[in-house]
Amino acid sequence: MKKAVITGERQSGVVDAPDPVARENWVVLKVHASPMCTEYKGFMAGRPSVSLGHEAAGEVVEVAQPGRVAVGDRVVAMPQYPCGTCALCVSGEYIHCQESVNFSEFTGEGEGRATMAQMMLKPDWILPPIPDDISYDHASMACCGLGPTFGAQERMDVHPGEILMITGLGPVGLGGVVNGSDRNARVIAVDTNEWRRKKALDLGAEVAFSPDQALEGIRDLTSGLGVDAAVDCSGAPAAHRLGIDGVRRRGRVAFVGECSEDTVIRISPDMIRKGITLHGSWHYNLSLFPRLMGAVRRNPDKLETLISHRFDMANVQDAFELQTSGECAKVLLRPWGLDA
Repeated sequence: MKKAVITGERQSGVVDAPDPVARENWVVLKVHASPMCTEYKGFMAGRPSVSLGHEAAGEVVEVAQPGRVAVGDRVVAMPQYPCGTCALCVSGEYIHCQESVNFSEFTGEGEGRATMAQMMLKPDWILPPIPDDISYDHASMACCGLGPTFGAQERMDVHPGEILMITGLGPVGLGGVVNGSDRNARVIAVDTNEWRRKKALDLGAEVAFSPDQALEGIRDLTSGLGVDAAVDCSGAPAAHRLGIDGVRRRGRVAFVGECSEDTVIRISPDMIRKGITLHGSWHYNLSLFPRLMGAVRRNPDKLETLISHRFDMANVQDAFELQTSGECAKVLLRPWGLDA
């Protein structure tokens, strides 16, 4: 098979690799759609990698034993390699598994971890089926395209008519606009990037602010009360504060974007007197997958807008260069070619 790799600073390409081999309840997938996420940061920094990607949709092509999937099944490959047996995994909260499988030990250093590849290896229990009327491309948005903000909005119980603020309009935040619009919430979008603010409006946001305009704009729109709920997808402490400061009393805030810095939270004015609820939200419970597919089914045109670019995997260098520009939403790699 072929797979994408990063070889140096702003250098990538495609190399040959051995095909993965099915074993026990781990099956081999032919990857039809591989969404790109934060791997471009390693491309920019020059961190070599031979295992790229963590989201995919594809077809089961090899099994080692009868199990939950069969050859020919169309499935979404959920991220990571959780154990599948702990209480968190059994309850559907696999993303928080504390007993993840050591891929190298299980496979004997075998191939199959990368999703930016023609083939990959996954446990059968973490491969939910794609409905017949949904394409591989659109189904692949069930991972990082729609998944993190879908989970956050479920946690916060965002409902019709509420005002929802999304900060950080990268692919995850733009997916949050789709999810909020699907729930018939009034979406306010915030980002420094003008291209992405315009994209948010195309996806259903009522208004899009730059960060310096946002707090005043929120107060004007809400008669000084604040938004009902906020989701941060940027991971920036300033955006965290905007969510806390911009939400109404008894409002809800969810943090989705990864962050390596500290955010100041003032217990009395922020939490006790304002009475807000803060959520840390990474993904969504696996039992909610059919509901997420419902959102996919209802919004085909918006998903085509969310997927701003598609590339043959042979052109992964061009795909990475585009991501570094900031003028893209979700970028898809097609490991077998654009026409496959």
